[in-house]
Amino acid sequence: MPNPSSILEDGIEYSLGRFDGKKIIYDFPKILIYLEAKGKMLFGQHFKIYEEDKEVLFKLSNYFIKDHANCEKLGIDADKGILLTGPVGCGKTSLMKLMRFMVPHQRSYVVMPCRNIVFAFNHLGYKTIEDYGDDSYFCFDDMGMEPVGRYYGRDCNVIGEIMVSRYELFLETNLKTHGTTNLSAKEFENKYGTRVRSRMKVLFNLIAFDFKTKDKRK
Repeated sequence: MPNPSSILEDGIEYSLGRFDGKKIIYDFPKILIYLEAKGKMLFGQHFKIYEEDKEVLFKLSNYFIKDHANCEKLGIDADKGILLTGPVGCGKTSLMKLMRFMVPHQRSYVVMPCRNIVFAFNHLGYKTIEDYGDDSYFCFDDMGMEPVGRYYGRDCNVIGEIMVSRYELFLETNLKTHGTTNLSAKEFENKYGTRVRSRMKVLFNLIAFDFKTKDKRK
């Protein structure tokens, strides 16, 4: 039987903890070693885990490994999705792409740029909202930075409408939705309105980088 506490990458075995025969006892320092190694594979040798980001990574890691005791201590509801916030270039998208690989035994999600969804709406119309409001597992990337959608001369807040659909789906089936954003709570409300913002409180746990976090792309 394969050891579920180990992940094989390019012939190298990475241990994330130990398996006692029933459950994995995760080791956070080992998780960080794996995430940095996998990050270099995905994004290039320049990728690294920064000391100032370890608090955010600790929260994300406990969420994805479903450590309910630590999640409770951290104020995280393991049954809701994640909305990862922070300034431009802090690494939100990279981390949400990366975390999927830490739990290969769990259902994965697709990281989809919101701008691309709006462009699809402009060509295909309301079917796009139906497609992203279904029972697929998504992380909506860069929420709030997308333009207003327009189809046959009619404007539409595409991501806002999708969030309403995802909210209904969450109530019916508990399907999680994830997202990333640069926006503050007030900017979110200005972009999507109070109706959508109130639903997002139900959909998401808010995990935030410090607003002083540097732009790692510079």
